[in-house]
Amino acid sequence: MKKVIVFGSMNMDLCVSCKEAPKAGETVQGYDFFTNPGGKGGNQATAAARLGAPTKMAGCVGQDAFGDTLLQTLEKSGVDCKLVRRSGKQSTGVAVITRTGGENRIVVSGGANLELTAADVEALLDTNAAAGDIFITQYECSLQAVQSAICAAKARGLFTLFNPAPAHEIAQNVYECTDLLVVNETECAFLTGICPQTERECTAAFEKLCTLGCRNSVITLGAKGSMYSGSEGSFFAESYPVEKVVDTTAAGDTFIGALAAELLRGATMQQAMRFATRASAAAITKAGAQQSIPTLQEVPREK
Repeated sequence: MKKVIVFGSMNMDLCVSCKEAPKAGETVQGYDFFTNPGGKGGNQATAAARLGAPTKMAGCVGQDAFGDTLLQTLEKSGVDCKLVRRSGKQSTGVAVITRTGGENRIVVSGGANLELTAADVEALLDTNAAAGDIFITQYECSLQAVQSAICAAKARGLFTLFNPAPAHEIAQNVYECTDLLVVNETECAFLTGICPQTERECTAAFEKLCTLGCRNSVITLGAKGSMYSGSEGSFFAESYPVEKVVDTTAAGDTFIGALAAELLRGATMQQAMRFATRASAAAITKAGAQQSIPTLQEVPREK
């Protein structure tokens, strides 16, 4: 059976709300503090699993209470965590999230997330991956391990989905080994010099990504929707309206996990994007990262 394999970060999110973000040297009163399992890798794996895809998580957490909770939460969502290492040297990664008016400011301490090497990931692929599986990764682990893992997954016949967040440079051979690149406006601006706000600007960014070696790309535009360009043509997916935005923390990761789950079921890219849009819309109506990610039954039906 084909599956999704996610190599990525697993963090405990420490979340607090405030009316206005503090300026340098300023202290403000916060409220509604809570902890929540997160990390882009863990979030994307949770989304893929909750939305119906057999999913394996590859990563590293510390031998601490946060690590215990992260593993328990992923497993409860249906994620196979046998490929997650427990570090004896590093603590579990954490993310400090300040929520203001539905938007987020995030500081991440990688901890054990940075421990897995390229050789570690290749060994996991050799024993757990098969041609036709979907491999997802991001940039919250070792950059060298991430880039090598993409090429290793591609060489083994996996479909490679790369979300280069937070934004860093990408080597040309990694672009060429990426079957689908998914970026938001900020990441797109870093990679191409174009911060897209319109379809025309997205098209210009896609052209630049093609010159860099990327054949298929999705640019997410928040409330404006998302756009794809690649082997299936070019098309725009409008956002799905919600009554109230509560927290956007897991919106992008939900989109990626949902996209992978739907592609694994044989959907076209356009169908997968519409599904992912509805799934991420459901996520922003709840607070937190993984706890906000919907199940298949909770994804709104297409209007």
